[in-house]
Amino acid sequence: MLTGKTMGKLFIVCEWMMKLAYLNLLWFLFSIAGFLLFGIMPATVALFTIIRKWLMKETDVPVWQTFLTAYRREFKRANGLGICLAISGVFLASDFLFLRMVDGALQLALLAPLLIITMGYIIIVLYIFPVYVHYEGTLMDYLKNAFFIGVLNFHITLLLLAGLGAILFLMLYQPGLIPFFGGASMAWIFMIGGNYCFKRISYKKARLLGGCMDSSKQIAE
Repeated sequence: MLTGKTMGKLFIVCEWMMKLAYLNLLWFLFSIAGFLLFGIMPATVALFTIIRKWLMKETDVPVWQTFLTAYRREFKRANGLGICLAISGVFLASDFLFLRMVDGALQLALLAPLLIITMGYIIIVLYIFPVYVHYEGTLMDYLKNAFFIGVLNFHITLLLLAGLGAILFLMLYQPGLIPFFGGASMAWIFMIGGNYCFKRISYKKARLLGGCMDSSKQIAE
C-alpha cells in the first residue's frame, strides 16, 4: 500500500503536470491567436516568464493573468526579436543551399565558417528566451548575452542540446503529448539551464567584487 508520504509526492507530481499542461495550452492558444507568425514569440516569452517565476519559488503566481500581461507587454518587442532570428535563420539556410551548388575546395573553405556561424546561431536560440525574461536590455544586449553565456558555459549548452533531443524524440514517439507538454517541457529545460548559468555569473561577480574589496582594505591598511 502507498504511504501518506508517497501519496503526497504523487499528488505534487500530478499537480505540476497539470500546471505544465495548462501553461502549454495557453502557449498554444495564444500562438494561434497571433496567427502563429505574430503570436508565437510573445507567447513564448510569456511561457518563459511564468516558468522562471516557478523556478524562483513563486509557485502561487496567477498563471492566466501573468501570461496575458507578459503577452501584451512584450508583443512588439518579442516580435522584433523573432523577425531578427527568422531573417538570420533564412540567410543561414540559403547559404547551405548555395553550398550545394559549389564543388571542390571552395565548398570546404566556405563550409567551415558557415558551420561556426550556425553553431553560434543555435547557441543564441537556446539561451535567448531565458536571457530575455531574466535581464533588462536592448535587442542587441539579449543576442550578445545569449551568445556569450552559451559559449562560456558550453557544457551546459551540450546538456541543453541533449535534453532538447530527448524531448523531441519522446514527442515523436508519443505525439499525443505535444499539445500538453511540447513547448512547456522544452522551456522548462532551457530555463533550468539558463538559471544555472545566471547563478554562476552572479557567484563569479560576487567573488570578484569580494576580492576587490579585500584588496582595497589591504591597501588602506
